[in-house]
Amino acid sequence: MNLIPVVASEQTASGGSFISVILIYAVIIGVFWFLAIRPQKKQQKERAALLTTLAVGDSILTSSGFFGVVIDIMEEVVIVEFGNNKNCRIPMKKENIVEIDKQSSES
Repeated sequence: MNLIPVVASEQTASGGSFISVILIYAVIIGVFWFLAIRPQKKQQKERAALLTTLAVGDSILTSSGFFGVVIDIMEEVVIVEFGNNKNCRIPMKKENIVEIDKQSSES
């Protein structure tokens, strides 16, 4: 008869520890989401907004450190002119653009 209360108390103790383990994992996942995933999503949205403002004539900085001027814009590719040499026009992907310097409207 003494065996039944002992088994019942062990079941409630293991059930309580199971809930605490799930709670700990939920907290870890929540912290990971706030520290890693959420800022990355925000940065991706800002980058997408930056690339939508790209226009012909804008000065850009590429991921490799080259400065150039946008000559033509296509779906995923832009044609960039580097330096003073008008023959140096290179197609490159939009995702390689790091900074955009808008051309001023002053003439």
